[in-house]
Amino acid sequence: MLKKFLSFTLLLLLQTNPVVLAAQQNGENVWLSENELFQVSYESQLNPIIINQIHSWKLHVMNAEGNAVSDAVITVKGGMPEHNHGLATAPSIEASGDGNYLLQGLRFHMMGYWELELSISQGSISDTVIITLDL
Repeated sequence: MLKKFLSFTLLLLLQTNPVVLAAQQNGENVWLSENELFQVSYESQLNPIIINQIHSWKLHVMNAEGNAVSDAVITVKGGMPEHNHGLATAPSIEASGDGNYLLQGLRFHMMGYWELELSISQGSISDTVIITLDL
């Protein structure tokens, strides 16, 4: 009975929460942007991610046609929406060529549901990728 209730609740959340839909996973660690203009894959330096440890992620950004995006401007913010707080650090992102970027200074300071929002701009095109994590 509980499993059926949880399945119904998840289905209801997916139908009513556009943020969850925008963060729909396209594959293992591959995320589509809200308007499907970009896709981002990532690999964390920590596997599994450990609470309270500063670490880095390698990001790879592609456009809708599947081509690497090397000249994007990416900003990052995030937090725990259920707790109404952001990240404890101010991560930075540096381009490293061929659609690759290094996200540094990331730390999740408590267990629970997190969202990491990447705002990506390439020329006149902008979109947002929301990566969800349950740590």
